[in-house]
Amino acid sequence: MAALYSDVLLDHFRNPRNYGSLPSANMTYEDVNPLCGDRIRIELEINAGHIKAARFIGDGCAISIAAASLLTELIVGAEIDDSDVISNEKLLSSLKSDIKPSRVRCALLPLEVLRSGVKIYRQRH
Repeated sequence: MAALYSDVLLDHFRNPRNYGSLPSANMTYEDVNPLCGDRIRIELEINAGHIKAARFIGDGCAISIAAASLLTELIVGAEIDDSDVISNEKLLSSLKSDIKPSRVRCALLPLEVLRSGVKIYRQRH
């Protein structure tokens, strides 16, 4: 596996940051990649339009777990009014791995979950 993935990706997979439930979450969203079965749930604490805390729970491949872990680190402090909070390119480049086209969906699943959850949060608030 080490030959396929960067040290960054492997570290986030083996030692995921912000894994688990967030008791103070006021935004929660979960989705599944039907092609491979990866499942990611993102929980956020949003206060005054900013992401104060982020956590995730999931079952999936090394890429999706690492991407979720890295994403939670990248978004804390971000404004939810930003159109995308974080771009696809930013997340993919932060993994520092050559993600094959057939696996890009794995890497972007956490970001899709985040965007869907934030969209629903905005509609309700």
